[in-house]
Amino acid sequence: MATITRRTLLAGAAGAGGLALAGCRGPDASDVAVRSGSLRSSHWPGRDIHWQLAQQTKDVTTPAPVVVVLHGKGGDASHAFRIMRLQEHVRSAGVTLASVDGGDYYWHARRAGVDTGAMVVEDFLPLVRRETGYHGKVAFLGWSMGGYGSLLLASELGPDRVFAVVAESAALWTDPGLSAAGAFDDREDFEAHDVFERTDVLAKIPVRMDCGRSDPFVPGNKAFGKALPSAELTFDKGGHTAEYWTSHGGPQLEWVREQYDRQ
Repeated sequence: MATITRRTLLAGAAGAGGLALAGCRGPDASDVAVRSGSLRSSHWPGRDIHWQLAQQTKDVTTPAPVVVVLHGKGGDASHAFRIMRLQEHVRSAGVTLASVDGGDYYWHARRAGVDTGAMVVEDFLPLVRRETGYHGKVAFLGWSMGGYGSLLLASELGPDRVFAVVAESAALWTDPGLSAAGAFDDREDFEAHDVFERTDVLAKIPVRMDCGRSDPFVPGNKAFGKALPSAELTFDKGGHTAEYWTSHGGPQLEWVREQYDRQ
């Protein structure tokens, strides 16, 4: 069971530790509240796991669909808002954003005794339902490590619980020998969490993939696009950078909302 603490931040106000949420002064974020808090999980023992939610506060009749945002390696829950400025698109896309710390564990069970994927599913998603009042299917959006994690968790939850996935500049490798140090414990860990082996489930969920042509993960993303031909895969100008990810956030969230409306 998770234990929860919470504090509420108005969009544009200072966050924990004096952290300012960038971009909240834009007109589209004027009625968006960014709330933050922490939870405890048996899947990440001894850790205060921080989370943030961005939700429209005016002219709301029913809870908006939730997009779970998974950060990349070296990131945390704040990156969705502090760096990617996704809160600027909450109103126009008609979604709620939910981001949570994941460390550098690649969103799956690790030998260290941490399973951030299970934490998301068993602890964070129930918290999000309580906080937002939304109880329907969710979407996932992530970049780099989080792009991989979005595909992985969507494949575990399946189409009955996930209505869309955005995997941006996803950290994907076709062989364990090609993977980055620390991404997996060993070959067995890679094979147990290989999203290339989960395309039968992912084919039942709308998947969008964006990757810059200068990104080192282009080969893995191209290979995955061939393995999952139903995915909407785009290669355009850019690299593995926050600038690329930020520029795509608005269109990606609009696409997510379109998938929700098509259900």
